[in-house]
Amino acid sequence: MRSPLKRLLCLLLGILLATIVSSGVSHSSALSLVTEPHSPLRRPSVVEAQPPNFLEQGRAAYSDQRFTDAVAAWLQADRLQDPLDQALVLSYLSAAYQQLGQWDAAQSALDQSQNLLPDQLSSLKVRQVSAQVYNTLGSLHFSLGKTQQALETWQIAADLYVQAKEDSRYFNNLLNQIQAQQTLGYYHQVRETVARLEQRLPTQSATTQIQGYQRLGQVYRLTGDLTKAQASLQTALELTSAADLPTGPVLLELGNVAQAEEDLPKALALYQEVVGQEASGLNIRIKAQLNQLKLLVNTDPITITPLVASLATDIADMNPGRSQIYAYINAAQSLFQLGSATEINTATSWLAQAIQASIDLQDSRAESYARGYLGRAYELSQQWSKAQELTEEALMIAQSINAADITYQWQWQLGRLLKQQNQRELALQAYREAYATLQLLRQDIVTTSQDLQFSFRDSVEPVYRELVDLLLRPGSNEIVQLPARVTIQNSLKPVQNSLTQSEQKQTRLLEAREVIESLQVAELDNFFRTACLEAQQVDLDEVEQTSAAVIYPIILADRLEMVVSLPGQPLTQYTTPVTQAKLEQTIVDWRQNLEKAFTTPEGRALGQDLYQWLIEPMQPALSEADVQTLVFVLDGTLRNVPMAALYNGKHYLIEQYAVVLSPGLQLLGPRSLKETSGKALLAGLTESRYGYSPLLNVADELETVQKLVNSSLLLNETFTTEQLTEQVTQSGQAIIHLATHGQFGSTAEDTFILAWDRPIPVNELSALLKVGDTSRVDPIELLVLSACETASGDSQAALGLAGVALQSGTRSTLASLWNIDDASSAAFAQSFYQTITRPQSTKAEALRAAQLALLNDPNYRHPVHWAAYVLVGSWL
Repeated sequence: MRSPLKRLLCLLLGILLATIVSSGVSHSSALSLVTEPHSPLRRPSVVEAQPPNFLEQGRAAYSDQRFTDAVAAWLQADRLQDPLDQALVLSYLSAAYQQLGQWDAAQSALDQSQNLLPDQLSSLKVRQVSAQVYNTLGSLHFSLGKTQQALETWQIAADLYVQAKEDSRYFNNLLNQIQAQQTLGYYHQVRETVARLEQRLPTQSATTQIQGYQRLGQVYRLTGDLTKAQASLQTALELTSAADLPTGPVLLELGNVAQAEEDLPKALALYQEVVGQEASGLNIRIKAQLNQLKLLVNTDPITITPLVASLATDIADMNPGRSQIYAYINAAQSLFQLGSATEINTATSWLAQAIQASIDLQDSRAESYARGYLGRAYELSQQWSKAQELTEEALMIAQSINAADITYQWQWQLGRLLKQQNQRELALQAYREAYATLQLLRQDIVTTSQDLQFSFRDSVEPVYRELVDLLLRPGSNEIVQLPARVTIQNSLKPVQNSLTQSEQKQTRLLEAREVIESLQVAELDNFFRTACLEAQQVDLDEVEQTSAAVIYPIILADRLEMVVSLPGQPLTQYTTPVTQAKLEQTIVDWRQNLEKAFTTPEGRALGQDLYQWLIEPMQPALSEADVQTLVFVLDGTLRNVPMAALYNGKHYLIEQYAVVLSPGLQLLGPRSLKETSGKALLAGLTESRYGYSPLLNVADELETVQKLVNSSLLLNETFTTEQLTEQVTQSGQAIIHLATHGQFGSTAEDTFILAWDRPIPVNELSALLKVGDTSRVDPIELLVLSACETASGDSQAALGLAGVALQSGTRSTLASLWNIDDASSAAFAQSFYQTITRPQSTKAEALRAAQLALLNDPNYRHPVHWAAYVLVGSWL
């Protein structure tokens, strides 16, 4: 079962709950880079006027994020006579309980609320209250990880909102549905819902349009579509200006988009404009100041002194509530980046105030954050004992409210502190628990939450790498297998081992492999902002591999570790003492050299360095095991270079072995092409489209494939999204060959293939292939992406390539790391398909044969022609 705090790391949960107790437009509730996961909510509307005392007190407290006070007030307001009024107040109570992480109480309030609803929708008021209750219930389902139930419940609420003519709430409900659909991987539904939402907006009132376009901009930003985010926010800005309303909230979000685009001068200018707008309100201006501080500490730290002084005064003037606490914490986090004693002392003072404020408000979640980050301040000051005490207090609070998204952070921090104090075994246990908690949060960490400056690379990836570092570092012989979610305070004691030293080493290697594979999956999930691996999987170890070695290179700060699985043998560890900085620079230089048209001594020397670091240590074992195929599960920047072109001084690696890539143990039902229909769908562009140059050799390439494989063809104007979808869905081709421009960038939004009518984003392509795979007798065994390329030097770009196969369920993907726009592509295709159609030939053997054919051709001997091709997934 997933964590009860499902998706709390995602800022959009503020949008989910905002509709529970909201009305009209409130610019003070705009999400920004510094908002807490539950954003400040607007005052709840009420269907029928009630006595003002307790209801108004609850609304005010909720708006100020004093959730305990809101609960107290609404518990008093629950003593109403009208059952519908009681049901409404109980839904408010559930919203407040959800904010506090009190899930049982939230569920109980909703159970009571639903029991008070009449069976018949007899009046407008009944529909309004029922919609409110179901919307709140959907948010609870979503928080508890029951995403499908959440989506279905929100759809019920949406129908009720339509019947009640509640357009603004219906709009917000669609935003909720979009988040659930993204989590479930329903990309076509997401597009339909967004289109429906955008279509309705122009017909709404001015205030609803402002709210809608602003929130739509936030959705697009948080899902990485910055172009659409900019357009939506620009519309919101124009409407806000026309209505003579404060533009600060929209400018703040535009600044956030500029920051996401890495246009820092523009972002700073927009934040400064917000700070100068008194009408925007104190909270919005503070958010802009905090975002300024976050940027300046990394770009121009000498200018921050006036800003720090201003923040100290302004935050103190905020109304007491979670927003104020999180403002203190966020400001402290920025000062941590500077690391000097003065800034850390200031941060310590702010965090102490945050702790006291959270105690006064009885806000356990905020208190855990404040205590944990104060522990971080003491960690930076190397006061290990005090840091550990505060960290353990923060951890205990987080576990008491079942806040897994906070828990793992303090487990990780505790592991770092114990490692610094040379308590290696206890540190390893703490890291294991942080890792186990992250596994429960797998989908929660998909979307990078910008609350409290959370990011995947800074706050998730290091947990995996530091755990692997401990497991593989010489002297790490202790192996303690702990159940997930053990309370760390109760497990920090030495554990006796009965394993032999050899067994301990093997257990460590197995565990390290599991952790690094989990990191691979988490990286893909974060790249695509959804879970990639939801289909049935087959462990790579279970696949017939009598002649294949599986190699896991793991990049660590001070060394390169390799965990190797040879046929019929236990795992083996090889260590190369090369630093991460040196390795990564060599990789970048080598990739740039490989793409040049002429071989240089420097290029071969770089390839030889990498060969010595990666292959040479294990070469005797590979020879002894008679290995024919090398399956690489690549890490970091290694994903962006061709292993086939590694050079030993005389020969390239492809001359010795077939070389393929795998995202890890998760292979999706691999099988030979001989077990399929063998038919192919070919699609390509030869003409210029959308600013991309014509691909003059695509016609020859596709004609070559047509002669060798039973196939159908979509060329130029027939290669549309609609035609491709129809062919994939209704036909039974085992091979899909797309010869068109394609790009694999840093994000899923930068990754696409080009059809005649438009670019097809990678998420949509994966969903299209997945739909086809479930509606056909034969699955798609091989996807060929010809003429595509990954961004050079971008370690994230190759994630899109690996993710296509995993998201879509395609068994194997053949693609290129850079664009090969010459006659060699046709020669490669001819050799590849000639080999793959032979009896008993595998995809890996076909790829090797095609690469060797080019390598042995005087016209194409240079690696620029043959090295770029990579096979990801099943090699059978």
